[in-house]
Amino acid sequence: MNNVKNLLSFIDRSPTAFHATANLCAELEASGRTRLDEGGAWKLEPGRGYFVTRNTSSVIAFDIPSGEADSFRIIAAHSDSPTFKIKENAELSVRGKYTKLNVERYGGMLFSTWFDRPLSVAGRILVRTEGGMEARLIDVDRDLLVIPNVAIHMNREINDGFKYNAQTDLMPLFGDGEAKGKFRALIAETAGVPEDDLLGCDLYLYPRVTGRVMGREDEYVLSPRLDDLECAYSGLAAFLAAEKPEKGVNMLCVFDNEEVGSGTKQGADSTFLYDVMQRIFIALGKTQEDAYRAAAASFMLSADNAHAVHPNHPEKTDEENCVYMNEGIVIKFNANQRYTTDGVSSALFHKLLKDAGIPCQHFANRSDVLGGGTLGNISGSHVSINTLDIGLAQLAMHSCVETAGSRDVDYMINGMKAFYNARISVGRDGEFGIK
Repeated sequence: MNNVKNLLSFIDRSPTAFHATANLCAELEASGRTRLDEGGAWKLEPGRGYFVTRNTSSVIAFDIPSGEADSFRIIAAHSDSPTFKIKENAELSVRGKYTKLNVERYGGMLFSTWFDRPLSVAGRILVRTEGGMEARLIDVDRDLLVIPNVAIHMNREINDGFKYNAQTDLMPLFGDGEAKGKFRALIAETAGVPEDDLLGCDLYLYPRVTGRVMGREDEYVLSPRLDDLECAYSGLAAFLAAEKPEKGVNMLCVFDNEEVGSGTKQGADSTFLYDVMQRIFIALGKTQEDAYRAAAASFMLSADNAHAVHPNHPEKTDEENCVYMNEGIVIKFNANQRYTTDGVSSALFHKLLKDAGIPCQHFANRSDVLGGGTLGNISGSHVSINTLDIGLAQLAMHSCVETAGSRDVDYMINGMKAFYNARISVGRDGEFGIK
């Protein structure tokens, strides 16, 4: 259960994508990897590990092999989760008696799960310095806000199906009438800076819920942000535990903004992955031909959680291609390539898992349900790599608090480690060597 405890600790310390990225970087730095800057010159050495961030909310880590950098073994996950972003003009007064915060939804969430629970604010602020400005993390770290329900007596239809209005129903209560004009001051005070030095911010709500293990035999974990910090943490744990590569580059990518389509400078639909791969080859003195050959010999695991069969609604999932918590890594399929898994990538991963004794299961949406996409097909539009979509089975995806299987954490870490340790070679199109 150590990995489960470490996962929950990581999630508790990561209320936003900025915090998750900072925590990933801290672990990478503690392991001896060297931090690089996109704006600086890169000098890479064989046998060394490195990492680089973009927007302080996405990170790519990589280990240079002691031998030939002839391919990439990539695991990708995302750092963001559905939540509410605080608008620039943050305060709303109600009859001079209440002060609310003006928020808008980020990503697709289950609105009802955010009501009547303690919330707080965290994110990134930009602070004036002598030379300009710098980004800092902030977490108010106390029970600060609540989104109150309307009493049943005033909304008799609530249990018969109710359509929430994001502008009127979901504004969190900040304080009484005296709180008007005090939110910015609170943020500055928490950061320990003068209010005039607060130049900008990206602030989000998060639930004041501590992750925990539950169930008759502690078989489940209950926590916010399991989608997708569970995969991000598992990828990190596997990356750090993998053997130092003799050939090929091991890489971990954790992108921001997956929940809103990835179309940002730090998302999977950006040039971030492509840029890092190209710069590795430039720094190692490789040619463009070498880069093309390495991409053809590379594989990616796109890791984002999957829908478990719901105990109250098993009919929501396909009758046979359905998955359950604690029964292994989920391999996700979609005929329209919303998931990138195909016969090649699934066969390769099946072999790795079978050789390592790690269970797996298969997921596909019902044929009358469109389903969603994730990182693999988006990043593939920039870097063409054989890719497999995987995840762990969970309930209540995009709820304020989600449920997953406690045994699956080890399965995922060990499966990802087996992938990093594999020696995959490519011959003619359709021919692969696996050791």
